[in-house]
Amino acid sequence: MDHTTVIALCLLFALGAALYSSVGHGGASAYIAAMALFSVAPEVMKPTALALNLLVAGFGTWRYASGRLTNWKLVAAFALTATPAAFMGGGIHLPAIYYKPLAGLLLWAAAARLLWQPKALAERATKAPPPWVSLPAGAVLGLLAGLTGTGGGIFLSPLIILNAWEEPRHTSGVVATFILLNSIAGLAGNVSSVGYLPMQLPWFLASVAGGALIGTWLGVERLPRPWLLRTLGVVLVVAGAKLLFT
Repeated sequence: MDHTTVIALCLLFALGAALYSSVGHGGASAYIAAMALFSVAPEVMKPTALALNLLVAGFGTWRYASGRLTNWKLVAAFALTATPAAFMGGGIHLPAIYYKPLAGLLLWAAAARLLWQPKALAERATKAPPPWVSLPAGAVLGLLAGLTGTGGGIFLSPLIILNAWEEPRHTSGVVATFILLNSIAGLAGNVSSVGYLPMQLPWFLASVAGGALIGTWLGVERLPRPWLLRTLGVVLVVAGAKLLFT
C-alpha cells in the first residue's frame, strides 16, 4: 500500500472505531467497507478486520466491565453456542451473493425501528431471553460472525434491544464481550489467514485504539440511552449499506 492509502485507511478506521465502539461494537464491517473502497485484496480484508476487532472489542470489554455495565449471564446465554460456531464459520467460504442482500435488508429494518421513538424503546422493562431462544440464536450469530469476518455484534445488538432483553448501555457491554470471543474464535478457525495480515497493521491498530478511546468514553459515560439507540441505528444503516452495495 502507498502512504496515501495507509493514511486514508487510518483515518477511516479511527472514525469507524469511534462510532462503533460507542455502542459496544468492534467495527469490523466499517473496516471491511473502508478496505473495499481502496481495493485491498479480499484475502487481506477478513483477517485484518478481525485483528482490529480484537483490539477494539477487547478494550470495550474492559471499559464496560469496569463500569459494571456487562450482564455476564446474557453474554453466556449467547456465547455458549456462538463461539464454537464462529470457529467453524471462520474456516468456511460462503459466496457473498447468498447472505449480503438478506443481512443488509435485515439491518436496515432494525435501524428503522431503533430510529423510530428511541426514547420509548430505551425505557421499556427488560427480561432475560429463555435458553431455547438464546442458544440457537447464538449459534446462528456465531456462524455469521465467522463467515463474514465480523464479531456478530451488528446482529446481536438490535436483537437484544428490540426484544427488551437488556437496556441499551448494558447491551453495549454484552455485545463488546460477545464480539471479542467470536473474533478470537473466527481467527482461530482460519489461522492460516494470519499470514495475509499487512505490514501496516501496527499503524492500523494505533488508529483504531485512538478511535476506541473516544467511542467507549462516549458509550460508557456520556451518551444518554435514547442517543445510544440513535447511534446504533446509524451504525446499522452504514453496515447494511456496506453489505448491499459493496
